Amino acid sequence: SLKRRHEWFSVTARPKTRSESRKAEPMKTRMILTGIAAAVLLTAPLAAQAADLARPRYEAPPAYAVPPSGWAGLYIGLNAGYMWGKAKWSGGAGTFDVSPDGFIGGGTLGYNFQAGEWVLGLEGDIDYVNAKDTALAAVCASCSFENTWLATLRGRVGYSFGQWLPYLTGGGAWGNAKVQSAGGSVSDTKGGWSAGGGIEYAFLGPWSAKIEYLYVDLGTATCTAAACVLPADAKIDFTANIFRAGVNYRF
Repeated sequence: SLKRRHEWFSVTARPKTRSESRKAEPMKTRMILTGIAAAVLLTAPLAAQAADLARPRYEAPPAYAVPPSGWAGLYIGLNAGYMWGKAKWSGGAGTFDVSPDGFIGGGTLGYNFQAGEWVLGLEGDIDYVNAKDTALAAVCASCSFENTWLATLRGRVGYSFGQWLPYLTGGGAWGNAKVQSAGGSVSDTKGGWSAGGGIEYAFLGPWSAKIEYLYVDLGTATCTAAACVLPADAKIDFTANIFRAGVNYRF
């Protein structure tokens, strides 16, 4: 038995030959590569999760939307635009037209009531106007018409589409009519009517912007024969178109 133990120990303890070592190396390499692959597979999900946690996420701010009662209440604003009109002369100075046009701009004050999506309101404005035109000398020397201010008081009816409010409007209009001839002039305040429509957009809290068209008829101004030194009284009918933009602030 001692002999057998000695033989077994000699076999197990002896160093491996070169051929045996070469056979063992591929097996070690495979084991190492298998361990690396397993480690990569286990750590990849953790690395991806850590990257997602580290990366900041951008969330766009919510778009402002007007609540159902957002158009109701008092508001003030400013407006500016362009007026082009026609003053039709008849009577003592002859029959002809002049076309005053120019800048218009001023302030607005209004109040809205809202029932569901329907918006009813009352709006007034007063504007500075720079609109003047003079007839040809061959027609009527120095005959001119000028409008320097305009005010309106109108009702509004609109239907709300969230931030958008298209509307129709109409009511009274007042302004001055300055009529001049070679012999003299007359300046008078005339009253008439106005009508039109527009669309308003709420863009930041209580702020809104609008674009609007108005047609204005100020009736007839008279340049008397005595005041304007004419053979007879001159009658001037004035109408105008207005296109303007505005900004309002709701309280």
